[in-house]
Amino acid sequence: MEQINIQFTLFSAFYSPLICTIAGPFLKDEGLTPDWSVAAPGVSAISALENGTAHVVQSALSQGFGVLEQGQQPTAVHFAQINEMDGFFLTGRDADPDFSWNKLEGADVILFGGGQPLAMFKYACHKAGINYEKINALHVGNAVEMDKAFRSGIGQYIQQQGPFPQQLEADGVGHIVGQVGTLIGPCGFSSLAAKTDWLASDMAGAFMRAYRNARHYINDAPAAEIAKLEKPFFPKIEEPVLAKCIKSYQQLGCWTPHVEITQDAFDATVDIFAYNGRDVKKYTFDQICAPAPVG
Repeated sequence: MEQINIQFTLFSAFYSPLICTIAGPFLKDEGLTPDWSVAAPGVSAISALENGTAHVVQSALSQGFGVLEQGQQPTAVHFAQINEMDGFFLTGRDADPDFSWNKLEGADVILFGGGQPLAMFKYACHKAGINYEKINALHVGNAVEMDKAFRSGIGQYIQQQGPFPQQLEADGVGHIVGQVGTLIGPCGFSSLAAKTDWLASDMAGAFMRAYRNARHYINDAPAAEIAKLEKPFFPKIEEPVLAKCIKSYQQLGCWTPHVEITQDAFDATVDIFAYNGRDVKKYTFDQICAPAPVG
């Protein structure tokens, strides 16, 4: 067995295509044994590619925008999608079957302080026809700190990836009222990245076969079965809560069966960041993306 080193920039059930690749038999069937980690808060997993401690990482196309904006060439390329849609939920204090996004205007909303989560949220507000500037945005820290703040009574709404919001519901702290992805639609949200030379290796081909098989699995298997497989990765989340989260993502359609990053998904991400004032329309697909290894 050959060890493959995998690192996440962020870790949540939203990234189940990669988590299941690690948790299931898929890598072992290809002769690979995984060693996985999560990047330190505020640090991109791309750094692990650069220093040689990871072969493949969870990242996002927008990472490439940042590098190009600095006048540099990316040291890594994005070669396969993980999620083709935003996976953040919006949770409120009360159940609200008649929720509409205009209720956020004038409300205290705990949001990520920047980066792709905030850019996507602002674009969702645009699509919903509301004025983001009328929201009282609360930036209280990272995902864990945001969850603690909401549980302590701060904010009327909170932006989170699963399974945080599902656990809030189970604990009687909040109620999911919406999803950002349903407003934005398909886009290049999160992706797998690696060094170009690694993509030509036998390990890359073996990984890709495992990843394709895992991706089909998470679209076909019952959510409860996937939750049981992933439970060791989420020790603080109840298994039924994890299953509910996974089912929501299956229904959202963010884990499309194809692994390729499409031109349409790339273009949608460019439009989202351009709306947020970033000068990204000059960048091309080939500057950031590469074909997935044959596997």
